[in-house]
Amino acid sequence: MTEPGAPLFPEERKRHRIYRGLVTERQEHIFTWVATVVVILYVTAWIGAIFEIRRISREPVFGEGVESTAPSTPTENITAQLFGPEAPRAAYLSDAVLGFLHPMRGESGEVRYIPALPGEKVATAPGGAAVVVEGETRPDFTAPSKSGIYKFAVELNRARRAIEDMSIVTLVPASSKRGGRIGPYYLGNWPFESGGKPRSPSYEPPEGFIEVTRENQNFAVSEHFKLRDFLTKDQPNVWPKYLLLDPKLIDKLELTIQELERAGVRVERVRVMSGFRTPRYNHSGGNVAGRANLSRHMYGDAADIFVDNDGNGTMDDLNRDGRVNERDAAVIGQAAERVERKVNSLVGGIGVYSACCGHGPFTHIDVRGFRARWRGSGNG
Repeated sequence: MTEPGAPLFPEERKRHRIYRGLVTERQEHIFTWVATVVVILYVTAWIGAIFEIRRISREPVFGEGVESTAPSTPTENITAQLFGPEAPRAAYLSDAVLGFLHPMRGESGEVRYIPALPGEKVATAPGGAAVVVEGETRPDFTAPSKSGIYKFAVELNRARRAIEDMSIVTLVPASSKRGGRIGPYYLGNWPFESGGKPRSPSYEPPEGFIEVTRENQNFAVSEHFKLRDFLTKDQPNVWPKYLLLDPKLIDKLELTIQELERAGVRVERVRVMSGFRTPRYNHSGGNVAGRANLSRHMYGDAADIFVDNDGNGTMDDLNRDGRVNERDAAVIGQAAERVERKVNSLVGGIGVYSACCGHGPFTHIDVRGFRARWRGSGNG
């Protein structure tokens, strides 16, 4: 029963209701005021940018002591006024823009370094693109002046993208060699270094070397190989060491691995039995009669390899006949042969070797520039 004097329908107690099902009425008012302030700031900046452009357009463009400067766009001025001199910049370049780097990755797509002499042009980039190395922008896309391995970025207009899977390797010029060595590391002398004309450019003395230190020896030159895999096997306690390593060789090795896998051969680990050999080591390490004194190993474009998935230090049974012999080395040779048929620029030598002198079978692969085939034993 209703008490005397009480209203028949008592007023409901006011509750915090949801305005329009999304926000409260008070929250909408706050949002409206904030939006209004932002719009006012934007319009103010726009008007300021227009006046600034008009002012610049009335100033002389050329004249004594006056440097020509193109005015910024209204959008750039607005961004600068809203966020200050440290306004955010675009930080992405598309893969299409970076397409000029693709040839340097090789046909395999796995080469991860670009060797160049100090100050040498690294690549021909699209108009306006520059390389950024250690914070320094180099519009001419040249290698740094000091030898070493450098990560880099590509910059075009206001966009910049770090290249994570490639590095610039600045070489030590061959002119640094004195008396057959650089510092304490002995290299020796190349044929035709002191005179004479080689039969082809591939036998010209080298122009520069990769400096390999204790710290950078594990640098990955590709998916399956590191710098240290190709070092001459002498002077173990002398650092730094110096190395020749042709990116085309790395490309051919990676393509050979891809061919093996395509044929159903499992490849998890490839050993380099012999990579670069200094002339000093090559001349003291075995028979130098005939063509051996012009071994491609001295030019950094040859390697003796074998597949060693189980890590026992010798060739695996690649053809699955229950034995490890030169037929397994031939499986690698056949894969390298298929690579040459597909990529003519990687033509070179392929040699199949049987077990001998304390080592198992292996395959020699090089990119000398003309076709050569042989079977043998001993050192490739």
